[in-house]
Parts: sequence; structure tokens; C-alpha cells
Amino acid sequence: MKRIFKAGAALMSLVLAAQGIPLAAAPTSAADSDAILVTDFEDGDVSAFSKRGDTDTSVIAASTEDAHSGTTCMAVTERSNGWNGPSVSLSALGCEPGVQYLVTAWVKMQWYNNAHISMQYSDADGTAHYANLSAAVSQGEWVQIPEVKFSFSEDMQDVSIYIEGEGSDKPNMWVDDFSLTKAPVHPIQTDIASLKDVYADYFKIGGAVTAGELAPQSTKDLILKHYNSLTLGNELKPENMLDQKACQAYLEETGDNTVPQVRLNGQARIILNFCREHNMPVRGHVLVWHSQTPGWFFKEDYTSDGDWVDKETMLKRMENYIKGVFAALEEEYSDINFYAWDVVNEAWRDDGTPRLGGTYEQSGEYSGWVQVFGDNSFIPYAFEYARKYAPAGTKLYYNDFNEYMPQKVNAIISMATELKEKGLIDGIGLQSHLNVTNNHGTDPFPSASTYKSALAKYAALGLDLQVTELDATYDHDVANGEELQAQYYSDIMDAIVEYKDSISAVVFWGTTDDQSWRASRTPLLFNEDYTAKPCYYSIIDGIEYTVPDTTASSSTTTTTSTSTTTETTVSGTDPGNLKLGDVDCNGEVDVLDAVMLARITAEDTNTGVTDEGKANADMNQDKAVKADDLTALLRILAGLD
Repeated sequence: MKRIFKAGAALMSLVLAAQGIPLAAAPTSAADSDAILVTDFEDGDVSAFSKRGDTDTSVIAASTEDAHSGTTCMAVTERSNGWNGPSVSLSALGCEPGVQYLVTAWVKMQWYNNAHISMQYSDADGTAHYANLSAAVSQGEWVQIPEVKFSFSEDMQDVSIYIEGEGSDKPNMWVDDFSLTKAPVHPIQTDIASLKDVYADYFKIGGAVTAGELAPQSTKDLILKHYNSLTLGNELKPENMLDQKACQAYLEETGDNTVPQVRLNGQARIILNFCREHNMPVRGHVLVWHSQTPGWFFKEDYTSDGDWVDKETMLKRMENYIKGVFAALEEEYSDINFYAWDVVNEAWRDDGTPRLGGTYEQSGEYSGWVQVFGDNSFIPYAFEYARKYAPAGTKLYYNDFNEYMPQKVNAIISMATELKEKGLIDGIGLQSHLNVTNNHGTDPFPSASTYKSALAKYAALGLDLQVTELDATYDHDVANGEELQAQYYSDIMDAIVEYKDSISAVVFWGTTDDQSWRASRTPLLFNEDYTAKPCYYSIIDGIEYTVPDTTASSSTTTTTSTSTTTETTVSGTDPGNLKLGDVDCNGEVDVLDAVMLARITAEDTNTGVTDEGKANADMNQDKAVKADDLTALLRILAGLD
């Protein structure tokens, strides 16, 4: 077993710079030089791993029975539950919040079982959370759980990574070639156009993010550069806002089973604090939804095996839940502009009929709301209560996917027309989860013309429209898939712009491809390394716009019709005292100076670099520190100049 703790820039940065690749695309560190825990167990040491608490029956030991590589692996035997397995504490390994890590392992299980690498943590309230990160199926053979990137934030405590296996039989597990490393650090491209600036005369440009996804500084930088609206991906959904134990305690104390207990958890606060700090408007998502609403919310005594409550009880629970959500946000975040809320989400099936009755845990087609009400008659009540308790100025939306399917379009329009007549609805949210290469072909679904036709029908209602969850996947086995994606995005945005008078916001569902819920089919505008994809350029091409004047005393901004370039100006320094390249002023010019210079060009305001260091960073002595200075330094370090 080896544990390596290293800091410094990777050689890859030098190579990429020497090849003329834009520096923003080059990582400033690499996983192979930042190993945290990499082990093949050949030394027989499994001490970094432990079972998951006292009720985990696992026995963890080194084994020479059947290693994946070498002669030794880690055996995990006597498991009595699927969640039993080896766990490693990230804090014990010195892992830090806000840093992205990569983890993978080879696993063998008996019979047919899903093996997961998962993460466990406690939030600020002490509530435990669990998330599957990556998985592979073993049928008695060694399989590699695919390497996956993850991070955690400061509000996440007691963070650990563990390996578990599904299956009714809880078989033995063998683990080998475990690897936990720091992920390469990629600054964002600062010399490209800001999406929110490009579309400033049309509509808001927003993104969705989860608390874990927000942890790296580069993700924050990407959001701040391109978006002027943010949606919490999961943190405001009912399963994260409802507190089952508190509901049951309130019922026991008062005898009242109509007042569900609502609380903001630490993960929601991470994102909301970021929005507050940067004055970022928020799109609320979501109040009433069949999915990610626990079945116990619809049951007597708030228990999963209780009887279903009646309509009267459920209406009171609905009202008090909606009231509680708005009250919780008002109490802590009254200074955030919740400019929109999805009141009801995905109530209609593609054929224009309501969902079936049941809990979403049983099936994605089932709705607890339909189980209690028998149909979608709960929808007007949801909007009535939202209108009653939402802050003044908050617009209320019905939100759905496949919003271009003809029968669903008709159902949504009919519902929205009735709600509009009652003054209960302000707009319709069009999720727009699209496919560029439908079923591995070259014909997109929907076509841009079909999408545009649906926009026309919704616009005719006279309600506001928002594109709320835009992404567009493509199959990697299709030739020229990335080019097809770029053209499709361009066509879709052209249709959206044509109806700009009816559309107030366009929100992309995620930040970078690797963090998307559809990551395997790369649906977003930015690559894993934060570089812009062809589809980014396709939706800004040819659009004339004016960049807001945000020039500060320490920077100058060059404005063109398509991009901005930010430079750090250098104050007067005695040329005789300069040591070009010595950014950290330690008397030596090395890779760490390149790291600091990269942070300056990435607009990192927390570098701590002095005026003398900035003067040393100005390699070409033009009184400004920018990307070509970094390229010059990297070429020197690589021995190319």
C-alpha cells in the first residue's frame, strides 16, 4: 500500500502549453501526481479500511485466494446486508472540501451483483446522506468500477467512501487495485463570451447545480461567468425538505397529522449561501411532485406501511407543506430573489393522461397525489396555496418534460388555460431534455421544427415561458456526434430566440458534462475540463451584444461582439528588482510559480500574490498579466525557450 500526498503542477500543463493548446484547457495538477490512497494490497495492509459501523458484520482481511493483480487482495466476508462493506474516511486521509477527487477499484462478487462505490456524509443538521457514485456488475469475475469524480463541501461532515453490493444474498466481496487521487484542476476559460451577456437582451441564462457539484472553485467561476440564475438540482425537492422524524414527533405531541415539518438542510444552505453572496436570482424547484416525494408523506402516522390518508387530510398537508417551505426560506434567505417556482412538476404522462396511483418508490409512473385524489384534481389547490404563501413578485409555473409530445401539449394547455382564468398560474416550464442522435441515429428527437411548433402553441396562451432544464445528448458511436450536437443546439436556440418575447429564462441542467445526470451522453455546453464545446460556440455565433462595463481599478476589459478578455494590470515596479517568473517571490522560478500565474489569469482573487509577484509574472513586460505570460513561463520550464 502506498499513500502519497503531493502538491504542484503536472507535466501535462507544460506539454499542452507547448503544443499551443489554450491554457484554460490545461490541468494545473494531475491525478497520477496527487495520489491519496493507491493500493494493490500486496503488502497485506488493509488498515485504511473499516466496516461501516457496529451493525456492519463485515470481516475485512487481506487474502491470497484470487487477486486481480499480483498475489494479494482485500476480502470482505460475513456480510449480512447489501450496504455492508469496506469504508475509508476521507478526513483521515487528509482530503479537503472543495477539491475534486477520482476514485475507482476492481471488485469481484459471487453470482450476479451490482457493486457500488458510494459516499456517506452528515450535513450541518447531523442528518446522514448516502450517494452512489459509480457501479459495475460482477458475475463472479473481477470488474472495474469505473473511475468517477466527486467532491464535498465544508458543510459535509464525516465524509467517507465505501464499497457496497446489491443483491438479496449479500455475498462475499473481494477488492483490489483501489485508487483515490486528486483530480486534475482546470481553470475556466476567461477569454470567451459570457452567455448571460450574449443573451442579456433576450432572457435570463441559468444553470442547475447540486451542493457537491458546487464545491470546486472552477464550478463557482463557471457559474459566475455565464449564469444570472441558479436552480438547486435536488436540495429543495420534497424528500430533502421533509423531516419524517419531526413529523412523527409533532403528531405525537399535538395529535395533529396535517402539519408536516419542513426544514432546510445543510446542502440547500451551501447553494443558497453562494447565491446570497453573489446576488444570484434563484429558480425554486419543486413544491408538488410525484417523484422524490416519500411515500410516507401520503400515509397515516407518516409511516411507509400506514394507510393512505383521505383527500381532506392531504389537502391540509399540501397547504401546510407549501406554507412551511416559503416560511423556511423567508426566515433565512429573505434577501434572495426567488423569481420563479415550479409549483407542480410532471403531472401528465406523454399520452395526456394523469399518472397512476401509488408511490414513486414502487414505480416512476406512480403518483401519491393521484393515489389520494384519483386524478390530477390536486393541481389547482397546489397553485392556490402557492399563490397564497409565495413572496410578492414570485412567478408560479407548471413544469414538465417531453413537453412537445402532441397529447401532452394539449393536456398542459388545457390545464394552464383553466389555471390562468383563475389567476393562479404565471407560466409554463419547458424542461427540454433533448436527444440529438435518437436511438443511435442522426435524426434528433424532437426535431427543431417540432420543438418550435410546441413553443408557438404555448406562446399563444399568453403565459410566460421558461426553458427550465435544457440539455441535449448524443450517442458517441454516431459519426460527427459533437458537430451534430452543435448544429442541434443552434437550431433549438434559434427557435427559442424567435419566441423571446414569451420566454423570460433559459436554464441549462448542469455545469459540465461529467456532472450531468446524463453524463454518459455528454449533453452540456462545457467539457469535464471546463472548456467550451462546439455547441457553446454554435449558440453564440453571430449574436451582437454589449458587454456590461464592470471595469475595476485593477483590471481592464476589452470588449468585442463575441468575447471578453480580462487582464490583471501591473503597477510600477523598479525593473532592476524584477526576477521574471518568480511569482511567489521565493527566489526561484519553478512549477509552483506557473500554478500561481495560472490562478491569476483565471481571475482567482485569493492567490495572495504581491505587487512584486505580479510584476515578476509579467513575462513580456507589457504591464498586464494574461495567458501569453503563462505560456511563456511554461515554455521556459519545459526547456523550450
